[in-house]
Amino acid sequence: MLIATLIAAETLKKGELNSARDMLVAGGCVIAETGEIIDGRVVDIFFEGSMEDGRDALTSLDGVTDIAVQPAENREKKLLISDMDSTMITVECIDELADYAGIKAQIAEITERAMQGELDFEEALRGRVALLAGLEVSAIQRCLDDRVKIMPGAEILVKTMAQRGAKTILVSGGFTSFAEPVARQIGFERFEANVLGAAQEKLTGALNGPIVDASRKAEILQSAAGKHGLQLADCIAVGDGANDIPMIQAAGMGVAYHAKPKAAQAADVAIQHNDLTALLYIQGIASTDWAKTG
Repeated sequence: MLIATLIAAETLKKGELNSARDMLVAGGCVIAETGEIIDGRVVDIFFEGSMEDGRDALTSLDGVTDIAVQPAENREKKLLISDMDSTMITVECIDELADYAGIKAQIAEITERAMQGELDFEEALRGRVALLAGLEVSAIQRCLDDRVKIMPGAEILVKTMAQRGAKTILVSGGFTSFAEPVARQIGFERFEANVLGAAQEKLTGALNGPIVDASRKAEILQSAAGKHGLQLADCIAVGDGANDIPMIQAAGMGVAYHAKPKAAQAADVAIQHNDLTALLYIQGIASTDWAKTG
């Protein structure tokens, strides 16, 4: 049995639900049951057929509603692994940090190309960090205070999953200086990111230790699943850029969140219209069961 979950950004109209049912039938799927509309904007359609047929049938709804198609079995995940920049927070930290050095436009252009998968990640990262040499370390805290904002729904997502027993990991191709406080604020139990070199209260323009890149993110996922006795099917991974693709593809549920085209294409689900609480609805967790925050 498969489930198609429709998540409207505001209100799910009955006409949209009927259209989705008709599309599934026209695509060769057999509808077994339609759930009640949850929170006025979410519904599950249970059907038999193939995931590919289900996803193809509902493609035309993408413009107004986020859609997830998945097996009914093992729906609620036991491990969440997520990217940080533009996923759990609203900005790219290196771009904002570069603004304090007066070179945001130069850095942001490289960041965008790396996110699109047009540049080698490590080479692009080291090149951008080198341009920050001489920046006062105090700019990091200023950036955290003034620029870094938590993505809507992030804290509810992480704390709800943790409350229900899931493991939570933040993995970033950015920097520990940002990942540590962000992980603590949102509720991740573990984080891993790159370490900015510093001496005499200034950035050296170098990175210390191994790089957290695309392969390392996937490795962290696989290692964590094994450590906790989980299958990859028990895991959900979320990111937005090319650097997240191996991790997204390895997880049982790979989610591209407001993502670049390559990441969206590689994912099982692309969330375009909703905040991160959509990942709870995908797992069958309605708002009445979300963790209290704030």
